[in-house]
Amino acid sequence: MAQPFYELKCGTNQYPWGKLGKESYSGRLCSQQVGYGDDGPKSDFKLEDDKPYAEMWMGTYPVLPSYVKATGENLQDVLDKYPNELVGEQMIKKFGHTKIPYLPKVLSIAKALPLQVHPNKELSAKLHKENPDDFTDPNHKPEIALALSKFEAFCGFKPNDQITLLMKHDCLQKFLPKTTENELSKETVKKIVKNILEADEETLQATYDALTVAAPSSFGPDTYIPELAPRLASQYDTKDPGVLVALITMNFLTLQAGEAIYIPADGIHAYLSGDIIECMARSNNVLNTGFCPKAERASADLFVNTLTFDPHSKEECMLLPKPYQGSKNGKTEILAPPMSEFDMLQMTLKAGEKDSLVKIGGNGVLLATKGSATMTANGQKAELKEGQVYFIAPNVELEFEAGSDGLLLHEAYCH
Repeated sequence: MAQPFYELKCGTNQYPWGKLGKESYSGRLCSQQVGYGDDGPKSDFKLEDDKPYAEMWMGTYPVLPSYVKATGENLQDVLDKYPNELVGEQMIKKFGHTKIPYLPKVLSIAKALPLQVHPNKELSAKLHKENPDDFTDPNHKPEIALALSKFEAFCGFKPNDQITLLMKHDCLQKFLPKTTENELSKETVKKIVKNILEADEETLQATYDALTVAAPSSFGPDTYIPELAPRLASQYDTKDPGVLVALITMNFLTLQAGEAIYIPADGIHAYLSGDIIECMARSNNVLNTGFCPKAERASADLFVNTLTFDPHSKEECMLLPKPYQGSKNGKTEILAPPMSEFDMLQMTLKAGEKDSLVKIGGNGVLLATKGSATMTANGQKAELKEGQVYFIAPNVELEFEAGSDGLLLHEAYCH
């Protein structure tokens, strides 16, 4: 018989950009859970102080899939056993399969992730067909990043007038196309990015040296550039083209806990530091072009032709939470990105406070991000503790009563 919820056992990876040991939010949550270790679901995760823990994955993607804690079954096998009860006819018809169509993660970032873009559905399908080892699915990957602590990121292209101002530096003139208008168009920005990505290391080094001695006032509102450049270069290289692309053409944002950004498919981005909940459409496709070794970079042509070059202000990158109408006591907000795969709920309760969630739609994956609570669904109770992850069946009403340390809870669900 299908249950209204299943406690899950999750895994975390160890990319070099992750935070070490107990400093890693994802590592701590996986340890508190207790998640699974390198030997799969039959082993317990053990947090080690000298290892970098980067991402805890939650869901049914074949990389780091979740398992039902009580039985050790792969969650996808359970969904296939009870498709109508745990996925629902509506969602099976909508997405054409019984898989969870979204992928939540907790990321702990000590240094910049690769400068990257996720290809859209059409290109993902093409790349998957041509190279299934590197592009492991045919889906797109729009995503949100919700800050759990102070979070720094590059996100999207700056307004053209800001890039125009920066390109007046003599050392950047060589990256301009031969015919350039007074205020740059998005086609010109595209050519600038391509020229930087294709520049030789001597040119990149000389440009970096000139920029880092320029007066802060010469950067207009982007006075952070000469200070941030050495930090990025120390993590990778002064000759890494990602340093110039990010600093000159992209928005630099600093978010506080509870704030979020939305990254569309084809949107350029790089996360620099902090702890976040990231959720995306079910995909693992990515093209990298900077903040990574040469061998891991996509071709400049492929990368640039994948991108959209529509400029955005910093404010336009933000995804603002709204009150969730299915929250009985008004303690829950919803983050609703402009995509069909998922929404994200964020519940904040003080000690002893209660809230109930009513959702009409598909299944959910729930994380006790901080604190504890008693959770009730269909008469069944569970003690929810920090780090625990639950799969929630469709159309299940959940009731929560926070413990003495309050509760911060996040749930992604398909709608």
